[in-house]
Amino acid sequence: MKCKLFLVFLLATAFSGQTFAQVSVWLTNADKSALFARQKQTLVFKATDEQNQIITLDETVTYQTIDGFGFALTGGSAMHIIRMAQPAREALLKELFATNDNNIGVSYLRLSIGASDLNDHVFSYDDLPAGQTDTKLEKFDLGPDKKDVIPLLKQILTINPKIKILGSPWSAPVWMKTNGHTRGGSLKPEYYEAYANYLVKYLTEMQRNGITIDAITVQNEPLNPANNPSMYMEAADVAAFIKTSLGPAFKAAGIKTKIVIYDHNADRPDYPITVLNDPEAKKYIDGSAFHLYQGDIDALSRVHKAHPDKNLYFTEQMVIDDRDSSQFKVSKPVSDVFIGATRNWCRNVLEWNLAADAQNQPHTDRGGCPMCQGAVTINNDAVKRSIAYYAMAHFSKFVRPGAVRVASNNLDALASVAFKLPDSKKVLIVTNTGTTTQIFDIFFKGKAVTTSLKAGSVATYLWQ
Repeated sequence: MKCKLFLVFLLATAFSGQTFAQVSVWLTNADKSALFARQKQTLVFKATDEQNQIITLDETVTYQTIDGFGFALTGGSAMHIIRMAQPAREALLKELFATNDNNIGVSYLRLSIGASDLNDHVFSYDDLPAGQTDTKLEKFDLGPDKKDVIPLLKQILTINPKIKILGSPWSAPVWMKTNGHTRGGSLKPEYYEAYANYLVKYLTEMQRNGITIDAITVQNEPLNPANNPSMYMEAADVAAFIKTSLGPAFKAAGIKTKIVIYDHNADRPDYPITVLNDPEAKKYIDGSAFHLYQGDIDALSRVHKAHPDKNLYFTEQMVIDDRDSSQFKVSKPVSDVFIGATRNWCRNVLEWNLAADAQNQPHTDRGGCPMCQGAVTINNDAVKRSIAYYAMAHFSKFVRPGAVRVASNNLDALASVAFKLPDSKKVLIVTNTGTTTQIFDIFFKGKAVTTSLKAGSVATYLWQ
């Protein structure tokens, strides 16, 4: 009798191992009691008659493919990291860009083409004395980027050779602009060809340095002339520039880099739709990019609906960390930005920006951003990780390039998004946006896992 019972136990155990998936959990709590910490206890899918609220995952319903998650590697970020002592710098880069152990596997970066407002000074790659021009780009030089951005990128590429990189210009050289200034003004139509060739030259020079730029946006925040540097571009001007100059220049030079438009807030979905409605411009365009300082993230789906053959990207959002608070408000960027953007067809999510010091330096004068924090705050070789870092980690480590978003439902106080990985594993990220602990079931293929999240917490669930 004992032998029969033991055999039944073995068969049941073997059947259970084959049928019910085990779920690993990584958790960040608002009270900082867990910071992207793998939980010791795994969860197990099983048949259940629990009557909890349910998040259902359906891998047969698929949406966009994911290109990656990451940060803006501004000139200021590169300046801080490159100045670290070699052992500290190597440890930080491994933590950020490697996928093994406790590293977070950042898979996408955004660069500024020339200076952004988070450089220590303004520059382009073809700066000239007032009154001079250089339409043949004979004085083009990558300049300051050769001191920090390029050497740092080369180190990053040794860790992740497949990382995707997007470049965004904040301004054309001032001699091409209507106001002759780094701040504001527009691109003169007579310099459309020269500026297109300027962008081609940037891509080819970066390639000579072993750095492939996967995509560029035509202009960072084209409706914001207040940054320093910045440049104003209406939708009609972007369409004209692409179809008459940028698209043909890329084609003539054999450039495979994607052209992405808009790169600004979600309050103006009409802008990219207007550009894409021009068929001669559209044929050169891969998709549209968005920020979320204004507008509703759901507006991105309006662009997808209008032009479903074109991709969507999320290229910038600053995340402010209350450094003196005992609470980590990590749920808000996870729900608003990461979950919101991916649920609205974005192939990536990029945060602004990777690194700064405790004074949020550097930034440019008269139009730089004095409140822009880094995902990591660097003080010599010491590193402090912020809300932006932990929000990113919940996605970047597990939702690898090539993952596909699959169907899942949001609940009143639980925002979620789900993915199927290239190796068929499933990833579900959930955050509790409410004010009380939420008990819920994750339902998949007829079985469920019962779990809970404290108010303001974020969890990543992974299973085969």
